[in-house]
Amino acid sequence: MSERENRALNEEELQELVAASDSGGRTVPGAIGTFIAAVALIWSVFQVLLASPVAPYILPGDLINNSRQIHLAFAIFLSAMAYPLYKSAPKNRVPWYDWVLAIGGAVLAMYGYIFYEKIVGNGGLADASDALFALAGLTFLFIAAYRTLGPVMVALAIIFLLYVFFGSSEAVPDQIRWAGASLRKAMSHMWVTSEGVFGIALGVSTKFVFLFVLFGALLDKAGAGNYFIKMAFGALGSLRGGPAKAAVVGSAATGLISGSSIANVVTTGTFTIPLMKRVGFTAEKAGSVEVASSVNGQIMPPVMGAAAFLMVEYVGISYFEVITHAFVPAIISYIALVYIVHLEAVKNNMPTLGDKTVSLGRTVGGMFLFFAGFALLCYATQFPVRAIVSLVPEGSGWVLAVLLGAVYVALVKLAASVEELEADDPNAEIVELPDISKIWKAGLYYLMPIIVLVYFLMIERKSPGLSAFWATFLLFFILITQKTLKAFFRGEANAISQLRDGFIDLVNGMIDGARNMIGIGLATATAGIIVGTVSLTGIGQVMADFVEFLSGGNLMLMLFFVAVLSLILGMGLPTTANYIVVSSLMVSVVVELGAQSGLVVPLIAVHLFVFYFGIMADVTPPVGLASFAAAAVSGGDAIRTGFTAFFYSLRTVALPFVFIFNTDLLLIDVTWYQGVIVFIIATVGILVFTAATMGFYITKSKIWETVALLLVAFALFRPGFFMDQIQHPYHLTPPAEFETALTEAPAGSQLRVVISGPDFDTLEIKDLTVVLDVAEGDLQTRLDALGLMLMPEGDKMILEEPMFGTALSDKLASFDFYGDEPVEITLVQAPSDQLPKELIFIPALLLLGLVTVLQSRRAAARKGVPA
Repeated sequence: MSERENRALNEEELQELVAASDSGGRTVPGAIGTFIAAVALIWSVFQVLLASPVAPYILPGDLINNSRQIHLAFAIFLSAMAYPLYKSAPKNRVPWYDWVLAIGGAVLAMYGYIFYEKIVGNGGLADASDALFALAGLTFLFIAAYRTLGPVMVALAIIFLLYVFFGSSEAVPDQIRWAGASLRKAMSHMWVTSEGVFGIALGVSTKFVFLFVLFGALLDKAGAGNYFIKMAFGALGSLRGGPAKAAVVGSAATGLISGSSIANVVTTGTFTIPLMKRVGFTAEKAGSVEVASSVNGQIMPPVMGAAAFLMVEYVGISYFEVITHAFVPAIISYIALVYIVHLEAVKNNMPTLGDKTVSLGRTVGGMFLFFAGFALLCYATQFPVRAIVSLVPEGSGWVLAVLLGAVYVALVKLAASVEELEADDPNAEIVELPDISKIWKAGLYYLMPIIVLVYFLMIERKSPGLSAFWATFLLFFILITQKTLKAFFRGEANAISQLRDGFIDLVNGMIDGARNMIGIGLATATAGIIVGTVSLTGIGQVMADFVEFLSGGNLMLMLFFVAVLSLILGMGLPTTANYIVVSSLMVSVVVELGAQSGLVVPLIAVHLFVFYFGIMADVTPPVGLASFAAAAVSGGDAIRTGFTAFFYSLRTVALPFVFIFNTDLLLIDVTWYQGVIVFIIATVGILVFTAATMGFYITKSKIWETVALLLVAFALFRPGFFMDQIQHPYHLTPPAEFETALTEAPAGSQLRVVISGPDFDTLEIKDLTVVLDVAEGDLQTRLDALGLMLMPEGDKMILEEPMFGTALSDKLASFDFYGDEPVEITLVQAPSDQLPKELIFIPALLLLGLVTVLQSRRAAARKGVPA
C-alpha cells in the first residue's frame, strides 16, 4: 500500500468513520436538521416511556401492542435522514428521494398498526393487497438496511427470500428443495405475523436493546468514558507495555456500555494507539491490541452487543442465567489479553511511560480489590434497601430516592474538590499519565447508575428493560444536575445557569442514543427475514446435513466447520445481526449433530459458541470492520492488522471449543465454591495457553516446552478427557434392562441413552444421544415424568411416540414412530463411581512447575544471575 493509503486519519475523519458506521454520516444544518434531531428525541422519549412502569397508564394499549412497528418506523425514517444512499449523495441536505423513502418506509412499517383490525379479521393472514404492501415494505426495509448496514446483510436476506419463493424449482438441488410458498403465504409470514421481520429479534430491540444503547450514550455524554480511560491509564500506564494494558482495561470498561466494536476501537484507540506506538508497538500490533480488546467488549456482560437479551428469548432462560454463564469466559479472555500484551512488552524489552516506579503485583492487586469491592458494594446494597422496605413499606420508594440523591450529592461534592478531567493529547512531547490519587474522586458518581443497573438485574431480578429504565432515569438526573452542583460546590457565580447546559447534554445524549439505534433496529428487522425463512422452510435441517456431509460425522470437524460458517455469515454484519443469523442457522446444527455423536450440550453453550465466532468476523480479513477502523487510527496496514488481531484473539477462538466440552466454564450445575475453583483454574489455563501460543513464558520457549504448556492448558480446561481414559464415566446396561437401570438410578441423577430409528424426513436410520433426568418416585412415575412409553420385545426396548408436551416429545420429534422400522433404545449408560476429575490438575501443575523451573534457570543464566 502507498504511504497515503496507510496514513492515520485525523480526528475529524475518524469521527466521520464512526458516524458512517454507527449513527449516520449526514449532518443537516438549519430547520431540517432540527426536525431530524426532534424525531430522534421523540423516538428516545417513546422508548423510555415504553419501558417505564407507568407505560400502561400513559400510552394507549394498541401503541404498546404494536410497539415493534413503531420502533421500525422510526429506524427506517431516521436511516433515510441520517445515512446517504450512496457515496456521492449529499451529506448536508436531504434529497427529495430520501424524503419519499423515509415517509414511505415509516408508513409501510406501521401497516400492521394502521390496518390492525382488518388483519385480525382475516385471521392474521394477508390478502392480495396486504401481500403487495408487505412486498413494498420489504423493499423499503432493504433500501434502509443497505444504506445503514451495507450490502452484506441485504444480500443475505434477499438470498433467503429468493429461496422462499423459488426453493421448489427444479433448478434447485434435491437436497435443499422444499415445497415453496405463494406470495400471500410468504408475505404473511414475513411482514404480517410475528415470525419474520416483526419477530423476536425486533421485539428484543424494542423492549431491551434501545434502553441499554441509550444508557451507554448518556453515560458517555456525562463523561464516564473519559473517566474510565483515565483511570485505566493511571493504573497501568507506567507499567512495561502500559498503554496497551490500559487499552485492554479501558476497552473492557467501555465495552460494558457500548454495542459497537468499531465505535469502541475509535473511541479508546485515538488515545491508546499513539501511546502504544510510542513505547515500541508497531502500527499493526498497536491496532491489533485495540481490535482484540474492543471486539472482546461484545462478549462482556451485561450487554454483550445486545446478544444477551436475544439469548434470553432464544434459549428460554433468565437474563441472570445468561450473563452468569457468559461471565467467566469473558473475564479470563480479557485477563489473557493483558498477559499477551505483557509478554509482547517483555519479549521486546519495551520502555515505560512517565517517571513513576510501579509494581505489577501491587497494581494487579489494587485492580482486583477495586472490582471485588465494586461487586461487593452491588451485592451489599440489598441489605439497607430491604431494611428500609421493611421499616417503611408504603413510602420506601421515596425514602430510597432521597437517600440515593443524598449519596449522589455527596459524591458530586467530592468530584468538585478536584479539577475537571480533560482529554489528554497522546501526541504531546511529554506524556503525563493521570495520577489516580488525584483523579479517582472526579467520577465516582458515574458508578451509581451502573450499580443501580446491576442491582435491579442481579439482586432484584427485574426485567432488563425495567432495570435499564431506572438506571437511565438516574442518568437523566445526573446529566441535568452535575454541572450545576459542581459549580455550586466550587463557589462559582453561574451555578444555576449551568442547568441549561445540563438539559442540552441530556437532549443531545438522547439524540445520540436514537441515532446509534438506527442500525441495530434495521439489523434485527432484516435478520428477521432469515429467521422467518428458517421457520417457514426448514432450511436449518439442510444446513445440518451440509455440515454433516463436510465433516463426515467427525465431531471436531463438525464444530470446526460450524465455526468457519459462523465466521463467514458474520462478515460485515453488526454484532446483533450476526448473532441472530448464525444462531438461527447454526445452533440446531451443533445440537443435532452433537447429539448424534454422543455429545449432549446445553443450549446456552451452543449459542455462546456461534456468538463467539460470529463476532470474530469483526476481526478477520477480508472484511474485519474493526481491524480496518484500527488501521485508520494507527496508519498501519489493515490486512496485517486483521491477521495479527486474529492471532491475539486465539484464546477467544479456543474458549468456545473448551466450554462445549467442559460446561463447568459456563458455571452450569456448579456450586459457588466450585465456581471459584473453576475461575482460578480457568485463569491459570488461559494464561498457560497464551504463553504457549506466544512462544514465550518466562523466557523464549523451546518447542517441547510449548507442547508441554499446551498439554497443561488442555488438562486444566478439560480434566474430564484424561479421567475418562482412566475410568469410564458410564457403565453399559443392555437395552432390555433399561427399566431396571431407571428404577435403580438415584433421584436427581442422569441416564444417557442412544435412540435409533428412521428419520421422519429421509427414513434413514439415525442415532441420537439424549440425557434423561431421573425424577423422584417409582418406575411408572419416572417414566411419566420423562414422557416415555416402552414396549419390551425380547432383547429390544421399543419406544412409542413420547407423550405430547414433555421434553422428550421435542427431542424425538425428528423420528418416524409409525414407519416399518421401530424406534428403539440401543444403548443405556448409567453413571459410574468415577474419581474426581480435578485430580488431573495435580500432574498438570507439576508439569507446569517443571517448565517454570527450567525457564527460570535459563532466564537467570542469561542475566548472569546464579540459578
